[in-house]
Amino acid sequence: MSLSPPTTMVFVISIVLAVLAILSTFMTLPVIGDYRFWVAIAAYVILAIGNIFRGV
Repeated sequence: MSLSPPTTMVFVISIVLAVLAILSTFMTLPVIGDYRFWVAIAAYVILAIGNIFRGV
C-alpha cells in the first residue's frame, strides 16, 4: 500500500478540528464541550483517510 498526500481541504479540516480540540482544553467552547478527545481523534482519522485513499 502506498500513501498519497492529502488534499489541501482535507489537511485544513484536520488542522481546524485539532486546533479546536486543543483550544477547548484551555477555554470553554460550547460547540466542542466534553467531546474534545473525540474531536481530536476525528481530526486524526480524517487526516489518515486523506493519506490512505488517493484523491480524497
